[in-house]
Parts: sequence; structure tokens; C-alpha cells
Amino acid sequence: MTKKLSLTERAYRQLRDDLLTCRLVPGAKINIKDITETQGFSLGAVREALSRLTSEGFVIQDEARGFRVAPISIGDLTDLVAVRSDIEGQCLRRALEKGGLDWEASIVSAAHRLSKTPTRDPQEASRLSEEYAGAHAAFHHALVAACDSPWLLRMRDWLYAQSERYRYLTVPMADGDRDLVHEHAEIVEAALARDADRATALLANHLMATARLLIDRQEAKGGPPPEMALVAGGGV
Repeated sequence: MTKKLSLTERAYRQLRDDLLTCRLVPGAKINIKDITETQGFSLGAVREALSRLTSEGFVIQDEARGFRVAPISIGDLTDLVAVRSDIEGQCLRRALEKGGLDWEASIVSAAHRLSKTPTRDPQEASRLSEEYAGAHAAFHHALVAACDSPWLLRMRDWLYAQSERYRYLTVPMADGDRDLVHEHAEIVEAALARDADRATALLANHLMATARLLIDRQEAKGGPPPEMALVAGGGV
């Protein structure tokens, strides 16, 4: 029994990582047999992991009883950013009220680590590095860690994970003009000053700036990025 649970958890974590990094392309059909053969997981473990990921909104079941990667779209992205800004902003406001010296120190430490971590994967420059993704997640978590509402934090964590799929798609579009270190530093400065209005406004602008890379590309090209065009065309 323990071995089965262990295999399921491993399958879940691997598949979730593949979904968040878009190695499993949004809208694409998931080949369970291929996963079991290449990853070494049992059929039962993969199906259980996919059921869990379905409940989390990363996977959908199609009419043929198979699984597909949840699709993405500009409309979904716009709605997601708006809701995430609202929920994460509420978390940040409560953290500003409740956070103490340890909370402040954790923010400064996380921001420093993030500023020193290379953004791109050294082996594949068009992809986000795993180290940066981890440091980025730790920074945004540190900002809201003092929030005293477990429910708000749970919703915030889920929305953050959903946003990651879109953020990975923006990496090849980044042109270097955006100063992420400065954006993060401004949020830290406002948070340490306990300026809730400025901190939440900066956070919302920061989230929207990432989304705009995809939105602007759609408007400029007259259509969605290739990854989104795949979804619009019905998947593979």
C-alpha cells in the first residue's frame, strides 16, 4: 500500500511539473501509455495522479474518457490575472498588518536570492531555469507568508500555480527591456514601509506586465502565440 502511494505521489509531482512548464502542451491529449513506458510509473499511479490534477484544474477529461492538458487562452489569462491580483493583494494587505521582523527579513532574503539567480536555463536559453522558478515562487510566498487567513493563502497558491503555465510561455518573448529586479525591489520597499495601497498596486502592475507579453503578441500578430494557436485549433 505504501509503495502504491509513493508511486502515485511521484507520478503526480512529475506530471504537475510537466504541466506547469508546458512540456505537456496546453490542449494536448495525454498519452497515458507513453507516460508509463517513459517514466516508469504504473498505469494505476498515472491515472490516480491525473485524477488529482483534474480536480486542481490542470487536466480535463474529454468525451472519449481520455485526458487532455487544460487549455489556455488570452481571455482566461486576463481573468486569471485579475482574480490573482485581488486575492494576492488581500493576502499582502493582511501580511502587512500581521508581519513582524522575521517576516521582513524573509522578504529581503528572498528578494536578494531572486536578484542573483539567472532567469534562463543555461542549457536551453528559451526556457525559464528551474532555479529561478523556485526563487521566484519563494519570493512571492515570502511576501504573503504573514497573512493570517489559511483560505486566502490556499486560493493564492492555486492561482499562482495556474499562472505559472502562462509565465513559462512568456520567456521566449522577453526582450530585456523589463527590469524585474527593480520591480521586485519596489514591492519590497513598499511592503517594508507598510504602505498597503502602494504595495498592492505595484504587485498588480507586476503581474499584469507579465501577462501583457502574451496579450501584446496576440494584438500585434493578429492571433495567439503558437502554443495558444494549438489550443484554438483543437489540440493535437
